[in-house]
Amino acid sequence: MASPGTLSRADRRHKWSVKLSPFGFISPYFLIFGIFGLFPLLYTAFVSLQKRNLLDADAATFIGFGNYERLLLHDPYFWNAMGNTVSLWLMTTIPQILFALGIAHLLNRRLRGRTLFRMGMILPNITSVAAVTIIFAQLFGRDFGLVNWVLSWFGAGEVDWQAGTASSHTAIAAMVVWRWTGYHALIFLASMQAIPSTMYEAATLDGANGWQQFWRITVPLLRPQIIFSTVIATTGNMRLLAEPLLFNPGTAAATGGSDRQFQTAALYLYEQGFTKYDFGYSSAIALVLAVVTMLVAGLSYLVTRRIQTD
Repeated sequence: MASPGTLSRADRRHKWSVKLSPFGFISPYFLIFGIFGLFPLLYTAFVSLQKRNLLDADAATFIGFGNYERLLLHDPYFWNAMGNTVSLWLMTTIPQILFALGIAHLLNRRLRGRTLFRMGMILPNITSVAAVTIIFAQLFGRDFGLVNWVLSWFGAGEVDWQAGTASSHTAIAAMVVWRWTGYHALIFLASMQAIPSTMYEAATLDGANGWQQFWRITVPLLRPQIIFSTVIATTGNMRLLAEPLLFNPGTAAATGGSDRQFQTAALYLYEQGFTKYDFGYSSAIALVLAVVTMLVAGLSYLVTRRIQTD
């Protein structure tokens, strides 16, 4: 029998179960993250220190930071791919956020059939990326593309969208913006509907027009959502793979054009790992790309927060 002031064994067991039960509830997440998130990351870091062929893992040799030295100091193709990646990031992220804000503002008004329009905004996002890329590649075709046909009305000649750096980036950016703008617009729309209407009524009484209300009330109150969408768009657009890969299908698809004019860092990783089977080098590219993506996402967060504060 337990003495006064002490807990019995059953009470102590109950006390510890109460303390430990929250960890048991969240343990499945950490278990899944450890298996599918942390382990692949650590294994990639381990492989990046080796000279390793994807088809002959037994012949792998440890070379330390040799892959990183080659990548950062002696590989102009990597820096070309990083330049293309940053260019596409700017050409996709900024239009996505601006278009999404405008569309959400329009759908927040009293329009006929606005529910249908809201449902339609998510359709591009749930469409297969392969289907989207193939269709856009046809739209931007040099000889029979719809875009060149429309440009011909204004006297413009045939544009070979795959041949040039600026033209190919524009075409790929159009795919990404079309596919993801609706997703961000729905996030902004949901937040706009939570803004009290009394704030707009008070602004109207003070003489503010619709444009002033949008920039002085709506946009500042959407600050958390704008930051979230900017970071999400940044992390996705820094890892573009399917769009540049399928934009130029064929045996040289992994090079991103004849002059690597739209080869992104993720596509260069694919080329090294799955066409040249250099598993160690591609793992080094993956880690460097992950670090750069985190840095750019952090920069996007700081810039967006600063703009919203000002």
